[in-house]
Amino acid sequence: LHMGKTMKEDLTVIVKYIKQLYPPEFNVFSIYAELYHNYFASQAKKNAESHLEDKDIYLLLSWVHNIYPNDMRKDHALAKELDTVKLGSLLPSSLSKELEKKYLDSEEVTVKNSLSKCLDKEIQRWKEDKEPEKLNGHFQSELLGIFVIQSIYSGQKRAQDISQAVGEELSQRLLKELPAFLRSYRDAFEDFKEKSKKHRHYKAILIANINNCWNFR
Repeated sequence: LHMGKTMKEDLTVIVKYIKQLYPPEFNVFSIYAELYHNYFASQAKKNAESHLEDKDIYLLLSWVHNIYPNDMRKDHALAKELDTVKLGSLLPSSLSKELEKKYLDSEEVTVKNSLSKCLDKEIQRWKEDKEPEKLNGHFQSELLGIFVIQSIYSGQKRAQDISQAVGEELSQRLLKELPAFLRSYRDAFEDFKEKSKKHRHYKAILIANINNCWNFR
């Protein structure tokens, strides 16, 4: 963040006040831009090659694919000048792909575990002597119907904020996880229907789960 802010502010000063003090053939802006970029890229590469936590991988990918090319290089004061300078990406393509895979694998596992825990909690609720919650006057499971959809949507949104390509890749992965989750949900619900007919709130729980189907659809 400090490097990005410094680079953006300094290049803006160069455009506004310093560039015109030198002959055009000196290419003052290009020289400064390349030096800043090369240093920034060397630090990004150094970080990428070290051990990174999941949140750090996400932040670095956000810089490579989103913040650096969109917020910095398309800044209204710099975009015209930077269009004439071939700076490239902050990371080599191979290293960027490696980080993307780590991020996608981690995010996929995180969402999968989240869905599994959610279903476990829901099954536990069915066993309790409690009537299901009502949403807008209808029995429904806020935990299951809303939480599952939000988990998948949030994962997609986070990935989309990195780049469209990363977002699409994660969406494809999560769209394979959802049917697997729904099969587990169906099997657990069928088991409840068969074995819990004497449950005091049996009918209400059936209605709540049937109402969940619309959300999932």
